[in-house]
Amino acid sequence: MDFLQFLIDKNNIFIVAVALASGAMLLVTGLRKGRGGSALDTTSAIQLVNQQGAVWVDVRAAEQFQAGHIAQARSVPADELEKKAAALPKNKPLIVVCEQGRNAPRIAQRLKALGLTDVKTLEGGMRAWYAANLPVTQKG
Repeated sequence: MDFLQFLIDKNNIFIVAVALASGAMLLVTGLRKGRGGSALDTTSAIQLVNQQGAVWVDVRAAEQFQAGHIAQARSVPADELEKKAAALPKNKPLIVVCEQGRNAPRIAQRLKALGLTDVKTLEGGMRAWYAANLPVTQKG
């Protein structure tokens, strides 16, 4: 049986369609993660903080930050990024945290454009942090 005949055979067309669709989904997911630097799960992010002194950069609105944030995170709301980016350390990895992990890759790209090179994102954002039952604080 020739390969083209296999692809168009009505018994195999569904299998081929599923394979193409799943490949497309994997490609889209990979491209999204690659946009703004590497996304870290909560465990990897904590290890990076503990081993390399990474800095949490919480880009949510100030009200969300005050309601609860990762201890020692710096509040850098997305709309104030250009003003506050200069105060971020250039010699330490940064971990960008947003609410759901959707805005962090775009903001990480902006930080890289501002000259900060080692920028990661927290996959799933604060929702992933809460889901993992990790501690939050409301202190300064």
